[in-house]
Amino acid sequence: MSTTVETATAAARTAPAAVIVAIDGPSGTGKSSTSKAVAAQLGLSYLDTGAQYRAITWWMLNNGIDVSDAAEVATAAAKPVIVSGTDPSAPTITVDGEDASGPIRTQEVTSRVSAVSAVPEVRTLITELQRTIAAEAVRGIVVEGRDIGTTVLPDADIKIFLTASPEARAARRSGEVKGSDLAATKEALIKRDAADSGRTTSPLAKAGDAVEVDTTDLTLAQVIECVVTLVGEKQAAK
Repeated sequence: MSTTVETATAAARTAPAAVIVAIDGPSGTGKSSTSKAVAAQLGLSYLDTGAQYRAITWWMLNNGIDVSDAAEVATAAAKPVIVSGTDPSAPTITVDGEDASGPIRTQEVTSRVSAVSAVPEVRTLITELQRTIAAEAVRGIVVEGRDIGTTVLPDADIKIFLTASPEARAARRSGEVKGSDLAATKEALIKRDAADSGRTTSPLAKAGDAVEVDTTDLTLAQVIECVVTLVGEKQAAK
């Protein structure tokens, strides 16, 4: 065996096994910050699936689609081209070639995304997009959302479900939005939970084999450390 082949073989044996990590949970539990940090630490790709639903919602609002009309949303669902960049240090999202990372975070999009994402045709299209991105992640990927472990990637190597008290989640979300009202934020989160958990298609739910991590009394660093440890154990066992 040549030195080059020997070196390549040794590297293949010692390199961490590629893993697909599904991180689910409601808003304000630290999903995005945790997922990006874990992916960056472990050299994995990263996908924010919620951003994709926000992107299609933003496109619909911009194109005069009545997002309260499920039939109209279903008809338009296949029109926008959504592309997600998976670098955890600088994730991107474009719609028809236009950078949508800022516009999709507006309150208008936030208030309408649950209705759009509940439409089965939308979920089918976005789910297929998510599965394709995960399959193309050579070194592995951290995928965050609300139905990743249950619907999108049920065979993920490790599934984690983040939770936190409504009070803690509202405080975190209010801290992200200047001048927001804590009580109103808490009420909006609870309303979003009910909509996401109660929808017929792919509701927000904890997978039976997911590890639940309550982040209420944990710092972000502690949550990241916990998840990195869980993923490391899974990689070592592969």
